[in-house]
Amino acid sequence: MSLTALNDTAVATDRVTAGAPGLETPVVVPAKPPDRVELREYSRAVLPLTGEQANALNRVGGGRYLSVEPGEHSGQWQVSAHNYVGSINVAGLQVLVRPKIPLRNLFLLLEVGLRERDWHDEAVRFETTGDLLPALVSFFARTTETTLARGLYHSYRERRDRLVALRGRVDIARQLSQPGVVIPTACRFTEFTADLIENSYLKAAVSRSLRVAGVQPVDRRRLMQHLVTLEDVGDVRHHHTDHDRIVFTRLNEHYRPALRLARLVLANLTLQDVVGETQASSFMLDMNELFERFVTERLQRALRGRLEVKAQHKDHLDQDRTLQIKPDLVFRSGGATRFVADVKYKLTDDTAAGRNADYYQLLAYTIALDLPEGVLIYCLDANRADRSDSDGASAATSRPESSMPAEGTPDDSLPGLRSIRVRNVGKVLHTYALDMSGTADDVARNLGRLADWIEDRASTTVMPPPRHSASPSSRTRAGRT
Repeated sequence: MSLTALNDTAVATDRVTAGAPGLETPVVVPAKPPDRVELREYSRAVLPLTGEQANALNRVGGGRYLSVEPGEHSGQWQVSAHNYVGSINVAGLQVLVRPKIPLRNLFLLLEVGLRERDWHDEAVRFETTGDLLPALVSFFARTTETTLARGLYHSYRERRDRLVALRGRVDIARQLSQPGVVIPTACRFTEFTADLIENSYLKAAVSRSLRVAGVQPVDRRRLMQHLVTLEDVGDVRHHHTDHDRIVFTRLNEHYRPALRLARLVLANLTLQDVVGETQASSFMLDMNELFERFVTERLQRALRGRLEVKAQHKDHLDQDRTLQIKPDLVFRSGGATRFVADVKYKLTDDTAAGRNADYYQLLAYTIALDLPEGVLIYCLDANRADRSDSDGASAATSRPESSMPAEGTPDDSLPGLRSIRVRNVGKVLHTYALDMSGTADDVARNLGRLADWIEDRASTTVMPPPRHSASPSSRTRAGRT
């Protein structure tokens, strides 16, 4: 009996002869469901799963993370990964979804304002184990340790309370709401405290991280120490969007990296109680969202003082302003929109069809905003065919034809740029493939060149003043002359 993998999986099959001589039909041998499975984003595999495992995988994330469909044979299930990477633990099965970009650059996409060497250890651990969750928890624990080592952030906050002894000022409105009651007195006072949203947000993420299985003992001790440091901070059930309420100043700027990681924990870590004493955890990152936010923040930083970069700018497609459009990026100067860009991590599985749809969307933006040009920015690595190497070493030396500058490209010095001119309307649509296979410095240089190119294209889109039609009297005078 020979064991053969179906679609790169560990499904066992027994080759037996059936029908005409020389023709073999694979017969499935019942196989024990695996404990751990590794997939690449946008890939699919046929796996031997129990019905409980298949249903649990479909339920996690409401089908956003994975799609599970019955296979050709009993006990087989086709599992398809989408644009989420991370780990899912359900019903005794761990599914790890790895990104198509180099693993070390996934931490770069997190964009928490730290240097590459600060996440080097966690990136190496992720490359070795393939499990993103413990690596990120370790990164968060170490970053929070560095943050709190500079001192717990305190600030003045106004409080209202009923006290036996007067403190601060009497809260007249609350005091008069209970006439005749003198004590306790409604007071308004300012207190220098650490019980602030910055600290309670960190504490919420630390508490959730402690409930994750598989965290290294040294990281668990760090997290426990963080709880001791934050013991005077109230326990608040924060939603991850509460991060947007925090206003950063020079006093709390050092909290930014830890709070960005805390947001990732609160937004993407799902803890589910299951039957028994074990607890299942899932941590999945949306690569579309990560890539879009990364490109947006880097371009805003690179073009600061040169162009105003507005993200998710709302406008309308029609004159009656009933159909709304929301380009990912618009570039403004002098109060006018000069250029537009749309960010796409993946162009869909069918590259031709996906590319057409993206072109149509970009064309609609250029027409509605009355711009002669626009650019589609996508991740080159995510649109490549799967490679055998996981670190992207070969990608640096070979670039597919689709990423090479095409004829008519305005600036041949920008690798990965292609351009087309739309018939009849004269709009020029560019595509730029951002290569994420290099080092952090390589990616920064690529984005820097892209920012310079966008500034150059925006400077050429200054529209001429509209020509006003001559009045009838002027045309008459011109005719008489």
